[in-house]
Amino acid sequence: MAEKTTSTQSSQTLPRVRHNPMPLKRKESDDTDFDDYFVGPRDLDRHSKWPTFLRLHGSITPEMILPLLFVGGILTIRVGINPLLLTVLGFVVGLALSFRSSTAYERYNEGRKYWAQLAFVSQHLARLIWVHADERHTTDPVVGKKDLLGKISCLNMIVAFAMALKHKLRFEPYAHYEDLQHVVSHLDTYAKTADKPTPPRKQNIFKTAGQFLGLPFAESNPRKLLKNSNVPLGNLPLEILTHLSAYMKSIYDNETLKVSVYQTQSLAALQTMNDVLSGTDRILNTPLPIAYTIAISQITWVYILLLPFQLIRSLGWVTIPASVFAAYIILGIALIGREIENPFGSDVNDLPLDAFCGQIRADVDLILSRPAPAADGFLMDDANEVLYPLSNLGAGLWLSRVWRRLGRSSRRNLGFTTNTLNLRRGRWSEVVIMCKERSDVRGGRDRKLLAV
Repeated sequence: MAEKTTSTQSSQTLPRVRHNPMPLKRKESDDTDFDDYFVGPRDLDRHSKWPTFLRLHGSITPEMILPLLFVGGILTIRVGINPLLLTVLGFVVGLALSFRSSTAYERYNEGRKYWAQLAFVSQHLARLIWVHADERHTTDPVVGKKDLLGKISCLNMIVAFAMALKHKLRFEPYAHYEDLQHVVSHLDTYAKTADKPTPPRKQNIFKTAGQFLGLPFAESNPRKLLKNSNVPLGNLPLEILTHLSAYMKSIYDNETLKVSVYQTQSLAALQTMNDVLSGTDRILNTPLPIAYTIAISQITWVYILLLPFQLIRSLGWVTIPASVFAAYIILGIALIGREIENPFGSDVNDLPLDAFCGQIRADVDLILSRPAPAADGFLMDDANEVLYPLSNLGAGLWLSRVWRRLGRSSRRNLGFTTNTLNLRRGRWSEVVIMCKERSDVRGGRDRKLLAV
C-alpha cells in the first residue's frame, strides 16, 4: 500500500503508514535470540533436521532442570521406607496424570476445531459476497463503485474478525496492533477510543532466566492490560460482527443480494462466527477447576519425593539416576498438560494463531485478487475439453459444429464405441454420437477412426 500523509482535516485521524503485507512471519533471527527461543507459538514453516529427542525448541526440559536437581539432592537423606507405597501411590498418580492430560488435550483439540471452523466460514462468506452480491455499474457508475468498495470492506472485516479474535484470546484488547489497526480504524468501537497502553519494556535477564526455568514468580499476569484499563475496552470481535451485520442488512435492502438462499447462508455464516467467538471464550475462561489442579500437583510431588526412599534399599546408588529419570517422565507429562491447557497463549506448544490468521487473510486476498468469474467466460473457452478423453476439442469448437444423428446401422457398420450426450433446449433434443479413438491395425498400417 502506498504511503500517505496524515490528513490535516482532523487531528484524531490515524496516520497512514506503510503497511507490511506479511507482518505475521517470524524474523529469521528469532531462533537465535535467547529471549525468543523458548517463546512461541512454533513456526510451522521452519523445519528442523535435529533428531526429535535432541530438540529443545518446544521441549519442557528447561522447566524441569530445577525439579530434577531437587529430586537428586534429597537422596543425601539416606532413609528407606516400605516399597508398598510405590504400588499404591503409583496407581493414583497414573490416574491423576491421565485425567490431566486428557482434559488438557481435549481443550487444545477443541480450540483447533474452532479455528478450522472459522477458516471455513471466512472462505465461504467471502466467496458468497464477492461472487453473488451484485454491483450496479450499469445503473450508475458511482453506485457501482460504492457497491464494489462495500464488498471489499466486508471482506476486510472478515479478516479483521480473525485478527481481533486472536488478540482477544491473548488478552490484548486494543485496536492499535500492526495487523489490526488498518482494517478497523474506520469502525466505531470501544477499543478504538481507548488509550494506548504503555509499550512493554525489554525484561531483565533474571526474569528471562526465571521464565526459561519455569519459575512461577517470573510469570506475568496475562490479564494485566484488562485490569489496568480505566475505560471500557468492549469486545472488538463482537463489534466487528455487528458492523458485518449492518453491511448485510444494507445489501438486503438495496437488493444487491436478493436471493433468499444467499441471504440465509450469509446470516448463518455470521452466526457461525459468533459461535466461534463464544466457544473460544468458553475454552479460555473455564480452565480445569483449581481444586483438581492443586490436588494433582500435590499427589504428583508426594509420589516423586517418596520414590527415592522406596528404591534405595533395593537399588543402592542406582537410585539416583532411576529417581531422576522417573521424575522426568512424571513431571514432563504434568507440565505438558499445564502448557497446552490454554491453547491460545504464547507458549511454543500453543496453537499458531498468527499462522491461522495469515492463512485466512491469504485466502480472502486470493478471492479479492480477481473479479468474480463469469460462467460463459470459462465454460465456452477453447481450452475446456468438455468431452475428454473422447475428444480433445474445446467447448467453443463444439458450439460452432453441426451436430447430426447417426443411425444404429451406421454406428454398427463403422464399429464405433459410442456415448450419447442428450441436450434439451426448449422444444428440441439432439443426440450427439461421440466415439473413442480406435486403432485398427490391418496389413501393418495403423488407421485411426476419429470422433464425429
